[in-house]
Amino acid sequence: MINTQMLHEIIFYVLYAALALAAFVVVERAIFFIYNQRAARRLAEPATAGAALGEKSPGVAAQALLDAREAGLARLAPHQADCILEAVFIDAQKRLKRHLWLLDTIVTAAPLLGLLGTILGIIDTFVALARAGVSDPAGVSSGIGTALYATALGIGVALFGLLFFNLFQERVEHMGENIKALLLREACQPPVGAAVRAGVRPAAAPAMAAA
Repeated sequence: MINTQMLHEIIFYVLYAALALAAFVVVERAIFFIYNQRAARRLAEPATAGAALGEKSPGVAAQALLDAREAGLARLAPHQADCILEAVFIDAQKRLKRHLWLLDTIVTAAPLLGLLGTILGIIDTFVALARAGVSDPAGVSSGIGTALYATALGIGVALFGLLFFNLFQERVEHMGENIKALLLREACQPPVGAAVRAGVRPAAAPAMAAA
């Protein structure tokens, strides 16, 4: 016969592990987005844009701009430049969305695990009733309460993950739009040689709106 009590306890451990993993992802992504937000602000300032591009660990926006410049967009045909810009943007999006799938999975799975834990806990309580009878109503109530606690824990873990998942998704969309605008400005910059021949001073690095 399946040991429902053991499975019930295992689900509790899994939920606690899911909460710890969600907390780790939240902290890691929060540090990541704070750092990139500051890097985007430095990139938006003409006085600090050059330093932001020359950092050892540039932000996602600065790295996207560097990748686009290394590709030499001015020497490419329009369709080739579009492909390069799309590839650079997709790579930036991947970096922005890294580890968010873990939060999405936890948000989806935690309530189901909690519900499963409740079902197993109630089954275990009924098995105990069948063996000993209703001689201890307090014990029965305690068993059902412990079973329901699994559902509450699962919903709590999911709400915690959902709050930060939505927050990070908003950051991803906002920063993604800024990176796309930055790349489009870079693609529209005239070649330096053409600007010099036309007597126009080359434009400075395109500014990016602070995230």
